[in-house]
Amino acid sequence: MRNGNDSTIAARVAALYRSDSRRVLATLIRLLGDFDLAEEALQDAFTAALAQWPRQGEPANPRAWLVSAGRFKAIDRLRRRARFDASREQLAQHLEMQRPESDDDASVEDDRLRLIFTCCHPALAADARAALTLREICDLTTEEIARAFLTPTPTVAQRIVRAKNKIRDAGIPYRVPDAAELAERLESVLQVIYLVFNEGYYASAGESLTRTDLSAEAIRLGRLLLALLPDPEVRGLLGLMLLIEARRAARLDAAGDPVLLEHQDRGRWDRAAIAEGCALVEQALGSGRFGVYSLQGAIAAVHAEAASAEATDWAQIVGLYDVLLRAQPSPVVALNRAVAMAMRDGPQAGLALIEAQLDAGELRDYPLIHAARADLYRRLARPDQARESYRRARDLSPEGAQKRFYERRLEILESAVE
Repeated sequence: MRNGNDSTIAARVAALYRSDSRRVLATLIRLLGDFDLAEEALQDAFTAALAQWPRQGEPANPRAWLVSAGRFKAIDRLRRRARFDASREQLAQHLEMQRPESDDDASVEDDRLRLIFTCCHPALAADARAALTLREICDLTTEEIARAFLTPTPTVAQRIVRAKNKIRDAGIPYRVPDAAELAERLESVLQVIYLVFNEGYYASAGESLTRTDLSAEAIRLGRLLLALLPDPEVRGLLGLMLLIEARRAARLDAAGDPVLLEHQDRGRWDRAAIAEGCALVEQALGSGRFGVYSLQGAIAAVHAEAASAEATDWAQIVGLYDVLLRAQPSPVVALNRAVAMAMRDGPQAGLALIEAQLDAGELRDYPLIHAARADLYRRLARPDQARESYRRARDLSPEGAQKRFYERRLEILESAVE
């Protein structure tokens, strides 16, 4: 035990909460088998540390002490509640008789990996997975998650409660899936992390186009997952996020409005993030076991390594989109390929592909396809069609930065006519 005064201990407990609370929570969920009980036990354990450590000193293994304290506090809670519910006493006895598994670092990290897979179980709704992951893994409050996704706080709270109930009632196992089901389950985890990142990098609505904290949380999750599970596609996803995030400083102008990739000041791109991201993507591709995130990372790497939009290897990007489209047939991927084709073969080639998509009924209510169409019309010196497409993109966009961007593009076209 290390002794210390109250203020020193309080600062130390606060630091431990920031660094280790999610690890302690993951282990408590494994021991107690209940999210809500584990969260209560976590708070009780840290409260006990604040009360006892000034007298007794900090234990040699603070994390193990907190896990043990939380477990005993949970048993005490269950015994108090047993006066109203006899089944609580049975559960308390069961927990008391259980012999806790090892609380060494390796076991704790295994608990964190188990918790990620539980929060991202495919039986849960996608929006519930994202909310539960941000709450339990990243320690965001319900209010913070609601603000991040521009969703009412009660709605987010209901999603989290429903997800916890589903895990309990359906008996969703708190474990890392075995090899036979790992691929399917890992895909769900990666989808959640990328969903969180995309919402932070390109917000679906709101005055701000980006939400830095949310992107940072997704990258932190990606790093954690890679440390716990060094799978090539995890590596590819982390590389992809870093390469996209590297452009953040150049994405917005002084007014907070978007700057297109071709007009960004590449001198403001984060070269350290680009170097790390490229290395991760190269390692993923070199494994021969890569997937769609690694392919997207490869596309981002080609952009990142080019000195300008004109100097970009558009032929390589089109080729990568061809592979990605076979691996992940998607109208959005097809749209991105059409834009790359326009850069490689000229605007008419890209426009023909976009018109074919719209004629097929794809992405008609997706603002970005109309924005891409407008830009190609502009490059073809067809201002009337360009204005019509920008109006469509503007009308389909929610209030905020993106709508303002399309309005400004319209003003530029209209002033050119005058």
